[in-house]
Amino acid sequence: MNFAKIRSRSNWLMLTAGGCLALASPASAETHAASKIDGADTAWLLLSAALVLMMTIPGLALFYGGLVRRKNVLSTLIQSFILVAIVSIQWVLFGYSLAFSPGNAIVGSLSWVGLMGVSATTPYADYSATVPHQAHMIYQCMFAVITPALITGAIAERMSFKGFLVFSILWITFIYDPLAHWVWGVDGWIRQLGVLDFAGGTVVHISSGVAALAGALTIGPRRGYPHVPMRPHNLTMALTGAALLWVGWFGFNAGSSLAANGLAVSAFVATHLGASSATLSWLAIEWWTSGRPTLLGAASGAVAGLVAITPASGFVGPMASLVIGGAAGILCFSAVRMKQRFGYDDALDVVGVHGVGGIWGALATGLFASTLVNSAGANGLFFGNPRLLMMQAIAVVATMAFSFIGTMVLLKVTDALVGIRVFDEDEEIGLDLSQHEESGYAFEG
Repeated sequence: MNFAKIRSRSNWLMLTAGGCLALASPASAETHAASKIDGADTAWLLLSAALVLMMTIPGLALFYGGLVRRKNVLSTLIQSFILVAIVSIQWVLFGYSLAFSPGNAIVGSLSWVGLMGVSATTPYADYSATVPHQAHMIYQCMFAVITPALITGAIAERMSFKGFLVFSILWITFIYDPLAHWVWGVDGWIRQLGVLDFAGGTVVHISSGVAALAGALTIGPRRGYPHVPMRPHNLTMALTGAALLWVGWFGFNAGSSLAANGLAVSAFVATHLGASSATLSWLAIEWWTSGRPTLLGAASGAVAGLVAITPASGFVGPMASLVIGGAAGILCFSAVRMKQRFGYDDALDVVGVHGVGGIWGALATGLFASTLVNSAGANGLFFGNPRLLMMQAIAVVATMAFSFIGTMVLLKVTDALVGIRVFDEDEEIGLDLSQHEESGYAFEG
């Protein structure tokens, strides 16, 4: 056998293969980038996006729809439904770019306008993600959808539909998008401080809760409040909505790991335990103070626990989750009870549940966070790092101030443009008829 010829032939084959690889370098680079995408991670993120969408429709729509009076059920349902369409289009056109593209410490640039450069086949670069960029975009779109929908609970039964549409577009653009960039954008100033917000305690819940307070103060109370009884018209519907929120919240929190991994499992468990603990603590204090446990109390407690555990879910263990949820049930119950003392009409308790729950959750992250749960996070006060609690407090104050002042300004602008409150007679007959010429329930005879 002629080994010299074999070696020569092998060298020639290697050179030929190398030349082919060199000529095909662009395609090879693209294949290499695509190979970083993990199918399981992508499937989990898309499922999580669908779960978060379910939180808004039908979850939040049914929850809020059941809590208002019968004459306003359709006007409440349509607000959540139409926001899915409005915010999704805004997000694709420029909202995602303002929130997540590299820009400055305050807001992103317009480099991703119209999803330019946001690929469905190459990975999202930030967080070392293994999911397509468009998968991250559509997942975050669902967060943007639900946040202004939460605000509607505080101003239910009295805001004009035209005013609602204009205000929602302004709010998502000038409040939500910059806040998302502050906290999650690669160069956002809150992120650069080292603040931890796994799934939106500041961006979603504090911002919407404080905006809800601004809306309730600006628009004013419903006619007859607090002397006229304004009880929920369909608690069956409300409980169904709350149950869908609980299920969908697993996509909200566990999906924020952006991967089907142990962190997603940890966030899933923390979410469930936080909600369970708050449900029981709210029910217990309600039973103790008023003499009876209520279904509405159980549902409200569950939502309060879900809100509070949201920023901490990817950074705390199971026992801390129980403490955070249990405290949330008591704090949010107390906040809801105090709204009449302060004289504002938060129709569906957005301030007490989302505002107070979000604030507690953000601060609790600064107490209970542990790098044993998430090495990419930080230790909190109880693990020897008081600085994290201070940074969390700074983020809370900044978010509250920005959302409250900005919302007040946008409400004034909206009122000047199209008006924000319906006439007294329209409010009296109900927004279903006065705004939409429809009725949620048809009775023969």
